[in-house]
Amino acid sequence: MGRNIILDLAVTLDGFIEGKQGETDWCIMDPDMEFLAFLDRIDTILYGRKSYELWGEHAPSDDAAPSEKELWTAVHSKEKYVFSTNRNKAARGAVYIHDSVGEKVAELKRKPGKDIWLYGGAGLIATFIEQGLVDEYRLSVHPVALGAGKPLFTEMKQRLELELIEAKTFSSGVVQLIYRRQPEQ
Repeated sequence: MGRNIILDLAVTLDGFIEGKQGETDWCIMDPDMEFLAFLDRIDTILYGRKSYELWGEHAPSDDAAPSEKELWTAVHSKEKYVFSTNRNKAARGAVYIHDSVGEKVAELKRKPGKDIWLYGGAGLIATFIEQGLVDEYRLSVHPVALGAGKPLFTEMKQRLELELIEAKTFSSGVVQLIYRRQPEQ
């Protein structure tokens, strides 16, 4: 069957993935969501350049909770790819990809391994959606509306048809919706 590209993302009730200033302080880390189990399902993370610069090498503070340290240890154990048009950028723990997104993704999917997490940012997500590269959408809808910010779905040129696979409700009020892309007719 091959590896799947999974977009696992927090989104507000009104469809934003960030606030106006890029803030994500509304995002609830609910332990019941079993994020570590999700991380165990993948072995590769795909980032846009800005997202990688913000989070790709993030280290929790010394006084962070053990669960946060465990989460970041799991994240940093993954193979990382950064999609960027800036050819002068390089990073210690990542492979930079500058062009041929579809070809590179097909190559990654053919490699043996676990599934692949499409982390973002928004521009990379839009490119993957437009090119039909996302196999599974795991959207965790948080019980907050921002009114403005960076929307999840932007610049779409065609309708996206999805099939609901699973819906989970958590005590925090987060609802996780898991969709698969419908096969093309």
